Amino acid sequence: MRPGAVRRLLPVFGDQLSPRLASLRQADPAQDVLLLAEVPSETSYVPHHPRKIAFIFSAMRHFAEELRERGFRVVYRTLDDPDNQGSLPAEIAHWSAALQAAEVHLTETGEWRLEQALRELELPVPVQWHRDDRFLCSRAAFARWAGAKSSLRMESFYRGMRRRHGWLMAGPDEPCGGAWNLDKDNRKALPKAYVVPETFASPPDACTREVLALVGQRFAHHYGRLEGFDYPVTREDAERLWQHFLDSGLHDFGDYQDAMARGEPYLYHARISAALNVGLLDVRHLCEDIDTAYREGRVPLNSAEGFLRQLIGWREYVRGIYWLRMPDYAELNVLGNHRALPEFYWTGDTSMACMRESIGQTLELAYAHHIQRLMVTGNFALLAGIAPQAIGEWYLAVYLDAFEWVELPNTQAMVMHADGGYLGSKPYCASGQYIRRQSNYCKGCHYQVSEALGETACPFNALYWHFLIRHRGRFASYPRMRNLYRNLDRQAPERQQALWQRGQALLARLDAGESL
Repeated sequence: MRPGAVRRLLPVFGDQLSPRLASLRQADPAQDVLLLAEVPSETSYVPHHPRKIAFIFSAMRHFAEELRERGFRVVYRTLDDPDNQGSLPAEIAHWSAALQAAEVHLTETGEWRLEQALRELELPVPVQWHRDDRFLCSRAAFARWAGAKSSLRMESFYRGMRRRHGWLMAGPDEPCGGAWNLDKDNRKALPKAYVVPETFASPPDACTREVLALVGQRFAHHYGRLEGFDYPVTREDAERLWQHFLDSGLHDFGDYQDAMARGEPYLYHARISAALNVGLLDVRHLCEDIDTAYREGRVPLNSAEGFLRQLIGWREYVRGIYWLRMPDYAELNVLGNHRALPEFYWTGDTSMACMRESIGQTLELAYAHHIQRLMVTGNFALLAGIAPQAIGEWYLAVYLDAFEWVELPNTQAMVMHADGGYLGSKPYCASGQYIRRQSNYCKGCHYQVSEALGETACPFNALYWHFLIRHRGRFASYPRMRNLYRNLDRQAPERQQALWQRGQALLARLDAGESL
């Protein structure tokens, strides 16, 4: 490449694999160079699941080839390149000098730590930042909405997004069906004769197989399995996955989105979050498809509304909170939880069937749906007083779709209530009875979900009451928790003491490094 010929260096990161990325829109194939780099620092700041590393690297390599086919000049640094600079800032500094680029253009990153490192990077050429408008709500727009509020609620944000875009709206301020939120219709357990859609699979091509070999060699010490990798790594296959869900999953998503079943990791869920989070899918296109499917009568309103709420409600909302409150938000721990994460989160070696199932499929697939994360692994971490940063690192490491902007607010607020209610009006705490209602995990479990006391009683039960007792001073006055404390107070003092002691014994076992 001729020195002095490069006008702009355009770095593209592993979660920016979209041709409509803001910094690429004015790219000139004759004068600009695009840079993609697989770097050790991005694989090691948490022990990422090997499938996650393989997915991102393979998607990056396929995207680089897509860009070359569009006529762009692409510099691609592989992980095993002996000249690899080790980090994204170092790669940018290296190539901007080597190519004698006149400018560097960057799109806002997905993670605070990386953006800070890049903004602190000193280059001898101008650096221009672009807003990541792949998201529907900019950081500035969310900050204006949040204002000086002491707490934020997703529902009001979600309604504003619906009004703004007109999705599932019958009029300017009239939601289709007359209700904004149909969550009450989305909590059904699976019927006995349920039939789940066939799983969509994308067999690895030669490029992906090469990546799998590299990752298998370099990251054999990371928890998680690579065998059977079949996740889409191209835009075309991601679109096919989305169409498969529209045709076979969305109709029943609403009714059964909170359901769980042994041996059924996907059920009626879309599995698109990883592809969406790296840029292989466009959220506007997804929302338009959902709106159209409902208006054409192909899916019921509770399914369309429930899925739309995930996209333009929760997803955009938690990203806004992340960029509004970082970096301090990552350190919040209002409940004072400091217990270490039990080893069985990394191995699945536990007698609790629900935890074993959820963790086991996570280690195998780098996937679990939102109720498995929130109400099984997350609920246990909350009840057991696990340090928020410890469970947060685990979520960030083990899931294919986990990037800090989406993982951290969900963990800090919804899972651990570590922000003291800034995002949620109550902690998502539950006994084993919730898991029994929403799954078949409890059948055949070593523990008895109907019992709270005794060595074979479900640990979730005693830990649930222990959690309420130890945090009575904080939560007893919460409007949405008053009934929980009424139920506690209906129990005899002797039973309350026994529940406390059973909870203490379970926590002591965790502190001793034992499994449950």
